[in-house]
Amino acid sequence: MLISRNLKWSVIFFYTWKSLSYYFTLAVTVFLLHDYFSVWKLHIPFTAISALSTALAIFLGFKTSNAYERWWEARQIWGNLVNYSRAWARQVITMIIPENTTQTQSVKELQYRLIYRHIAFVHALRVYLRKKHYYNKQWQEEIYEEPNQYSDALAFLSPEEYKLFTNKQNPPNYLIELQGEDLRLGYDQGWLSDYRFAKLDETLVEFNNIQGKSERIKNTPFLRQYSFFSRVFVFIHASLLPFVFVEELRWASIPISVIISFVFLALDLIGERSEDPFENRFEDVPLTALSLTIETNLKEQWGDPQFPSKKHATNGIVL
Repeated sequence: MLISRNLKWSVIFFYTWKSLSYYFTLAVTVFLLHDYFSVWKLHIPFTAISALSTALAIFLGFKTSNAYERWWEARQIWGNLVNYSRAWARQVITMIIPENTTQTQSVKELQYRLIYRHIAFVHALRVYLRKKHYYNKQWQEEIYEEPNQYSDALAFLSPEEYKLFTNKQNPPNYLIELQGEDLRLGYDQGWLSDYRFAKLDETLVEFNNIQGKSERIKNTPFLRQYSFFSRVFVFIHASLLPFVFVEELRWASIPISVIISFVFLALDLIGERSEDPFENRFEDVPLTALSLTIETNLKEQWGDPQFPSKKHATNGIVL
C-alpha cells in the first residue's frame, strides 16, 4: 500500500513509457505533416474533441470510483480479521476453563493450538489470496512484490498438520476445520459449556465469512468491459488530440497533447491498478503488515514476547 504522498517519477515512467512514446511520436508526426508537408492538412475542430473528453472523464471517474470501492471493501474485510482475531484469542483464553487443576496443562495446550493455529490461518489466507510465491524487484527496488510462501505458517503448526495443510486445495479452510475439531474436543472434555462453545464457533464462522468475502473479490474481476473500453477510449482520445491543437499551437501542440493524454492515461491506470487489491502489488491492501499485526497482538495476548519484526515502509510502500 502506498502511504507516501509522492510517487517517484521512475515508477510512473515504468508503467507509462510505452503509451507516452506513442503519444509523443504521433504528436511529432502530425506536426511535421501539417507544417512541413503539403500532403496533409487535416485538422479537427476543438468542439468535436471536447464532447469526447467530457464523456471519457465521466467514464474514467466511474471506473476509478468503483475500483476504489473494491479496494476499500478489501481493506475493511481485513480490518475485521484483525478485530475478530483479537476477540478469538480473548475468547480462547477466558472461555475454555478446566474442570479441575489436573486439567490445567491440557487446557493450556489446547488454547495454545487454537491461538497459534489461527496465526497460521492468517498467514495462509494472505498467501492463498496472493498466490504468488516469488519475489521480484526492478528499477532500483522501486517496484515491489512481497515473497509469499506457505512456509510462513510452519512455525505455528505441528509437522503433521503442516504436511496435510500444504496438500490441500484450500489450506486456510482446512485450518478452520481443525479449529472446529479442537473446539469439539474441548466441549467433549467439559471445558466448554454449550453457550461458550456456540460463541467460539460463531467467531470461527466469521473467519469463514472473511475468507469468503476475500475470495469473492479475488475471483470476481472488475467488469472486463469497463477495463477494455477505457483503454480503447483513452487510445482514441490521445490519437485525436494532436489534430485538434496543431492548427493553432503548431509545435506547442506536441507537449500539450502529450500532457493531456497523460492525464487521462493516469486516471485509467489508477482504476486498473486499484480494482484487484490482492494481487501482491505495491498499491494493494498491505496483507503482510496486517498479518504481522495480528501475529503480534495474539502473541502479546498469550504472553509470548517473541514478536515478529515490524513491517516498516520502504520508499513510501507498506506491503
